[in-house]
Amino acid sequence: MLAKLQALLKETSIYGVSTVIARGLNYFLVPFYANLLSPEENGIQGLIYTNIAFAMILYTYGMEQAYLKFAAEANRKGESLEVVFATPFLSHLVTSATFSLLIAFFADILCDAMHLERTAAKYVRLAALILFLDTLITIPMTRLRQERRAAKFALIRLTNVLVTVVSSLVFLLWLKLGLTGAFLGNLAGSLTSVVWLLPAMRWSRLEFSPTLFRAMLRFGLPFVPNGLAAALIHFIDRNILIRLSPEDIVRIYGTPMTAEALVGIYMRIYAFATLLQLVIQMFRFAWQPFFLQHAADAEAKRLFSRVMTLSSVAMITIAFLAALFVPHLIQVHWFGRFYILPPPFWVGLSLLPVLFLSPVFEIVHTNLAAGLLIEKKTEALPIVTAIGAAVTFLLCLLLIPLWGMMGAAASGTAGALAMTIGTYIFSQRIYPNSFEWGKIGAALFSAALLWWLSTIVFSSITWQMVAALGFIAILCKLFWNDLQKLLYRASPAATLPVEK
Repeated sequence: MLAKLQALLKETSIYGVSTVIARGLNYFLVPFYANLLSPEENGIQGLIYTNIAFAMILYTYGMEQAYLKFAAEANRKGESLEVVFATPFLSHLVTSATFSLLIAFFADILCDAMHLERTAAKYVRLAALILFLDTLITIPMTRLRQERRAAKFALIRLTNVLVTVVSSLVFLLWLKLGLTGAFLGNLAGSLTSVVWLLPAMRWSRLEFSPTLFRAMLRFGLPFVPNGLAAALIHFIDRNILIRLSPEDIVRIYGTPMTAEALVGIYMRIYAFATLLQLVIQMFRFAWQPFFLQHAADAEAKRLFSRVMTLSSVAMITIAFLAALFVPHLIQVHWFGRFYILPPPFWVGLSLLPVLFLSPVFEIVHTNLAAGLLIEKKTEALPIVTAIGAAVTFLLCLLLIPLWGMMGAAASGTAGALAMTIGTYIFSQRIYPNSFEWGKIGAALFSAALLWWLSTIVFSSITWQMVAALGFIAILCKLFWNDLQKLLYRASPAATLPVEK
């Protein structure tokens, strides 16, 4: 048993590290996009990539999960995996080619639907090709996971991102291809993965089974609504923001600006909040095997409560420090040559504290979801996701016309809070536990108050540094007993304090 758990932890670490590195490399491009493309071009790219994420869920229609399920059953029965692989792979080949051809043919109409100028149709067509290539490798990449070849999976993924980054820089910096170069860079990365996985696509027996396909479709299609709802929480804001009228933009910001530029500014500011998602992603990779391993322990619930406290307060601390200092880092003129985000994007800096709040709620949600997974009551998760999506969508419709980008940021954060509340209600019914809400709430309230005093009231970098030190002092007070234990453990001759 221990050996199996160690193997799981090792594979999880490989997936986790590769995911973090891959996303980190992608974020490396953000300053280049911001400095080399106009806000309008950033908005066009961001909106099309947002809809690529939506489309990818429809392109794959749950076949990834279905393949893992049916491959595992075939392994248990000692049956051949060739048909199990070939059926979803061939279905993806046909459907993704069909979908991409339709997108390419109706690119002008899709630009109208996205409220983009029809001159953006060429980018929509490039996106259709990226979708085709990415869908083509979905089942081969899933097969690597099913065969537990985590290292190769990570290597292919990292190579994809590295080629994307290098190609994009070549197209942008040297060939001066502008926004077209950004799409071609992504296309080069996708094509690299296809070439690498070509041997996996040429099995000796590419036989399509209609009966198996229908069974896999029945299993996989229910994943589509949940996937769309989850994507809606993170991406619907841009699709509504792009529809702001010129009159509303002038009313909100006091200056003329295109909706494309507004989306571009929002996307680049949002990228900094997304960096905090890396912390959550790393935590999730370690957290799931951890709580499954210790679920049967006598002190499991107390242990999980402590993990909730420590991880939540850690995320609050990261979000608080980021809200204080990231705006300053963005406005530094590095080496007198470039900004992380140039001045036209600074109108969105006020969004950062609101955007940084969302990961705080998400990490609480991640902790609470453990009870549902332990008790195998995962049917509650789609309901929670749907609640979060509904709250985000409705608030976007209401707040974006009033507040613009701030309405979009507030709606996403409210959606994350709604998911957290929903998960708490379900988890307490299914896997009740006591949490240290007092400490978590005190940390969150202190962070919000200190940010407001140092940034809004006194508005000084000096006061912000004082606020950071003050927050650390508050944490020391909140966790004084834990600190004492650490100190006493460092001194074996001492007597441990009595826990109150």
